[in-house]
Amino acid sequence: MIDNKAVFGRKYLVFLMVFLGMLSAFGPFVTDMYLPVLPDMAEIFHSSASTVQFGLTMSLIGLAVGQLFFGPLSDKYGRRPVLAASLFIFTAATVAILYSHNMDWFNMCRLFQGIGGAGGIVLSRSIATDYYSGRELAKTLAIIGAINGIAPVVSPVLGGVVATFSGWHGIFMVLLGIGAIIIAMCYIFRESHPVERRNTIGIFQTFTSFWQLIRMPYFTIYVMLYALSCAILFAYISSASFIIQNHYGYSQLIFSICFAINSVFIGIGSGLSVKIKKSANAAMIGGVLLLITCISQLAIYTLFDSFAVYEIMTLFILTGVGYIFTASTTLAMTEGRAYIGAASAIFGALGFLFGGIVSPLVGIGNILHSTMTTMLVCAVLILILATISTCRKQHIEK
Repeated sequence: MIDNKAVFGRKYLVFLMVFLGMLSAFGPFVTDMYLPVLPDMAEIFHSSASTVQFGLTMSLIGLAVGQLFFGPLSDKYGRRPVLAASLFIFTAATVAILYSHNMDWFNMCRLFQGIGGAGGIVLSRSIATDYYSGRELAKTLAIIGAINGIAPVVSPVLGGVVATFSGWHGIFMVLLGIGAIIIAMCYIFRESHPVERRNTIGIFQTFTSFWQLIRMPYFTIYVMLYALSCAILFAYISSASFIIQNHYGYSQLIFSICFAINSVFIGIGSGLSVKIKKSANAAMIGGVLLLITCISQLAIYTLFDSFAVYEIMTLFILTGVGYIFTASTTLAMTEGRAYIGAASAIFGALGFLFGGIVSPLVGIGNILHSTMTTMLVCAVLILILATISTCRKQHIEK
């Protein structure tokens, strides 16, 4: 493990934190920033809503597949060259999107844009684990986890502001600019995975590390903790606009304000999680908070329907998600340290997979009831897994 205080100066460590934060937020911004212009794009390209929404599906597939691809490759070839390759794919795909004349071309480019954006997500966790361990790793992953949780919530709001002045092209110009900034930062970033620590096996054998990780029972538990917390987050994201605007009748402005305020509580939960000495205990606290809140929310909803109650309960739920994000990331990355790139790949891909599965479920029937029920099921499973993790004889401490 690198002795950061001895090797690097304070300025570089500050740069590193900013760099990791941008990498972590990159994927969610690629996916969600253009959501406010979906109706406009359907009209501009003379396409159906489902065809336009398929671009979101393609980007999510790209983000999941890209992580499974770039993670193991970074274990063999290093973080920096693999990140540069992913950013090249992203840049080429984004330029192609700007010249799209039909939705089929746009959606195909979105797939490759998602693949390129996946490099930032998977390598942000890998680089952090290369540099840090113990409590320092937990603090770093708390920041990354908070950004990763807040970014999907904030990016549509920012996209709406950009689209107001420059349309859908402006959104992808901003994404291209962010990609250019990260490429420039790559020249400052120092390789965190030196040659002597890299895999020496063949390129196809590199991907067998997935099987090695899956055989680790506690690694699987920690990954499932994260994936289920992502499911709760995506259930909230995909239902919030319908609940606040359609069900309760508030304006888009009020929705945007609530969306922004709520996102802060993910960061609060991540920050509070760092205060807990054992990551498994932090996951347990987050699980208990989620279950109590979800049960209370569903019980209260059966008695009376109140926006104030919905909003207050949402704040507690997102705080619990923040707890789980940080705790599960620290536990999984520490458990899978022998194959960090592959571990980060499985971790991120499962999160997006669960989010993609849950998103359409909350639209079945009464959206408030289906959202609360989905969250409750996930909360029960989270608490069960968190309880199992606390029963481990050798706990991972921060």
